[in-house]
Amino acid sequence: MSMTISAVRPRTSILDKSLSRGRGEVSLSCYALLFSELVQYCQNRVYTVPELQNKLAEMGQEVGVKLIDLFFVREKNCKREIKLLNMLLFVKSTMWKSLFGKEADKLEHANDDERTYYIIEKDPLVNRFISVPKDKGSLNCSIFTAGIIEAVLNGCGFPAKVTAHWHKGTTYMVKFDDSVITRDKQLEER
Repeated sequence: MSMTISAVRPRTSILDKSLSRGRGEVSLSCYALLFSELVQYCQNRVYTVPELQNKLAEMGQEVGVKLIDLFFVREKNCKREIKLLNMLLFVKSTMWKSLFGKEADKLEHANDDERTYYIIEKDPLVNRFISVPKDKGSLNCSIFTAGIIEAVLNGCGFPAKVTAHWHKGTTYMVKFDDSVITRDKQLEER
């Protein structure tokens, strides 16, 4: 009677893998199909362009809430940003690279309002494969990404309202709550 003992290697789940090693796992055509189906799904449940944009933003917010755990628990060892500019740079670089494979094109601060910042993306991936009908000319599907940004900022303690606008490609206008600006000024004084 012979006995064989083999070492059983524990199986690692996809949830245990680092986000930074998983780049390029989803093909662009698959993503485009999935996102266009999402837009059609939302479009069939609303009657106006503003309702459609609100629905897309809500779906983006659901994605954003889940991303907070992925980014901060796995990638940053549970350390979250506490300074406003560092958080915005995290969104512009780390988050954008994980979602779209590259950094956002620009991060700007509004000259006339200290609460307003702009993240500029010349050719957003979410708009690349969407054909907007003439009757829905004002539709900007990047509102989905705006929802993601808003959920990440709100979930990390930076209450803000994020909207997407057609300007220099797509501009995400991030308008922070007064409490965020007050807290950031207090941190700078330390």
